[in-house]
Amino acid sequence: MNADARQDFALAFLGILFEGAPFILLGTLISGFIDIYLPAGTMDRFLPKNRNLAVLVSGLLGAVFPVCECAVVPVIRRLVGKGLPLGCALTYMLAAPIVNPITALSTWKAFQGQAPWAMTGGRMLLGYLIAVGVGLVVTRIALHRVLRKSIADSIENKPYESHSNCGHDHSHDPDHNPKKPDDSRLIAAMRSAQKDFVDVGIYFTIGVAITALFNTGIAPGAIWLDSLAGNPAAAPAALMALAFILSLCSTSDAFIAATLAKFTWSAKLAFLVFGPMLDVKLIFLYQSVLRRKFIMVMALSVFAFIWVFAVAWESWFGKVVLP
Repeated sequence: MNADARQDFALAFLGILFEGAPFILLGTLISGFIDIYLPAGTMDRFLPKNRNLAVLVSGLLGAVFPVCECAVVPVIRRLVGKGLPLGCALTYMLAAPIVNPITALSTWKAFQGQAPWAMTGGRMLLGYLIAVGVGLVVTRIALHRVLRKSIADSIENKPYESHSNCGHDHSHDPDHNPKKPDDSRLIAAMRSAQKDFVDVGIYFTIGVAITALFNTGIAPGAIWLDSLAGNPAAAPAALMALAFILSLCSTSDAFIAATLAKFTWSAKLAFLVFGPMLDVKLIFLYQSVLRRKFIMVMALSVFAFIWVFAVAWESWFGKVVLP
């Protein structure tokens, strides 16, 4: 790599890094405070009694309890263990990283000059619809077919005490201490946020480096890339595969998607919706809660639905929205 190429790489790397880092910091700070300060049973108080309506509402809870996909799986494991309906839990797990104000703000900022409102709205809507669809299906499946055996057995053998029928917290978390000083809880929240920031920052930095290398060393003059990016069927699949491999955080992935100038709006949308739902790190995290067979079926179904949507949009409305 010559001096000019190294300089181009450094500029591209730092540009994407500095744009996305503040949103990662904001997201992990919020996640840390939710982890420490959110009482057990708070989320299920927001849910209607009707299971279908509860799933619909669960898809919007990310607006109130915003977390990225890097932090949501451990939270879901605790909530499911305490009795939150499984369909609601999975809906929140898939939707919260996308349908939340931090992701909306970062997406809007990243796509300035590239139809930011259309991209932001499209991402929120498609992510919500897919998450709700998965949740509605899961409400009709037995627990033992979705959850790991140990978790399903613990839920079936331990009746859930509804938090909505009492005025105090029934948490049996050994770390829970209602008399814990506020300064200690603040320190714990900051430590939780620090850990999330380091974990997410590592993945993000690797993704930024790969993207900068792609944009400065591979994309320029790559005839095969022009052919791939211009193919309405192959482009969304390629970017979803890239999102799966890069394993970026939903609060910052828009800054990388926005730099993929050769690809269409619908392909970028596929990247932004699929990545927060399924990537390499999430596959490992999901296995702590869900059965492998269910994870595989869910992954293939989500991939297929997003791909069909992206191809259909590009065929019917591709010229309407975008540069």
